[in-house]
Amino acid sequence: MATKAVSKTGGVNKVRIGGGTWRSRLLSFPDGPGLRPTPDRVRQTLFNWLGQDLHGMRCLDLFSGTGALGFEALSRGAREVVMVEKSLPAFRALQASKTLLSADGASLLNADAAQLLSAPSAKLEAGSFDVIFLDPPYNQGWLDKLLPAVAALLAPDGRVYVEAEYVLADSAPWQVLKSGKAGNVCYHLLKLADANE
Repeated sequence: MATKAVSKTGGVNKVRIGGGTWRSRLLSFPDGPGLRPTPDRVRQTLFNWLGQDLHGMRCLDLFSGTGALGFEALSRGAREVVMVEKSLPAFRALQASKTLLSADGASLLNADAAQLLSAPSAKLEAGSFDVIFLDPPYNQGWLDKLLPAVAALLAPDGRVYVEAEYVLADSAPWQVLKSGKAGNVCYHLLKLADANE
């Protein structure tokens, strides 16, 4: 059985970084509606898919929540992770985790993902992200809004990791490279269909 992704210590939620420089470090985060960290086993699979070492990559985590995906990417060598979180309590926890880890490569934005994508931003240059993490709240139609918008942000040969409550199929311009299911989490690695393998 997989290790639980979340533990409670003294009423505070904790999630553990699974690999890299900060392996086994714990991140604290508050309770919040729809806040569900990517399970340990799923994160391990994701970073296996990405090749473990993200050295020099630039990543975007549009619904950072606990920060587990973004900080783990930094732990595994990513140059920068732009972490976007709308909830102020969750954002404050991200700031605390950044300080705790001395994570200089974390660029934190307290913003709504859809609004951020609809306005030009120096942080979201076209074609500048090697990996984009999309783990939006379930049952709100987020993927239909976000997948078209993030296509322009992806670097050549870039990948998009998606968590959803349902299985995704190939749908232009996206190709599903890999997928899995753990409990009610369906997870996928996508690329633009015309991008090179």
